[in-house]
Amino acid sequence: MRKTIAAILAGGLGKRFGGDIPKQFIEISGKTIIEYTIEAFEENPLIDEICVVVNPDFTDIMKEIQKKRSFSKLGCILEGGKERYDSSIAAIRHYEGQDINILIHDAARPKVSQDIITRAVKALEEYEAVCTAFPATDTIAIADENGTLIKEIPPRKIMYQVQTPQGFRIDTIKKAYSFALEDPAFCATDDCGVVAKYLPGVRIHIVKGSSENIKITHTDDLRLL
Repeated sequence: MRKTIAAILAGGLGKRFGGDIPKQFIEISGKTIIEYTIEAFEENPLIDEICVVVNPDFTDIMKEIQKKRSFSKLGCILEGGKERYDSSIAAIRHYEGQDINILIHDAARPKVSQDIITRAVKALEEYEAVCTAFPATDTIAIADENGTLIKEIPPRKIMYQVQTPQGFRIDTIKKAYSFALEDPAFCATDDCGVVAKYLPGVRIHIVKGSSENIKITHTDDLRLL
């Protein structure tokens, strides 16, 4: 069985959230949000190693957390770039050439459950790519480019809210990004979306997510956490 690496992306500056520091470094009940996230993967026996990708301006904060907590599986702290996908690419390049599976997870989803992590890891035994997703509870409308007119309302039963972790065999996600980076129009906020667009022959398996696996985006989300 391949080793499984958990790459936790913490490179965002949280502009929608506001504040002086990125949301993943905000303390709640004595621990930062990212500590809760790391703990979830640290506790799972199927995770062999953890890496965290941070904005270069906050590497020192992350190193202080690593020193304070001494997470046994936290193998490295990497520097991300301007866009979210730059952080994904940093992790992929760090592990390229190794026969591993990689779970890519948002640092701002600290409530990811052990069941979700386990399902994602086990699904990679059969599939090259897996996406944690949760059935949409609201009807979803597709609007025009200006966001002023509804073009289509797909059946709700086929609509899912995409979450993380998203898992990949390392060669698959590396190949998808190699094609993406050759595309001058490339733009992405989601790793499975890169695979879906640039490797359309790869089946992306849905791993059941949870309504509790929220992403901390706005200050109101802290009350939910």
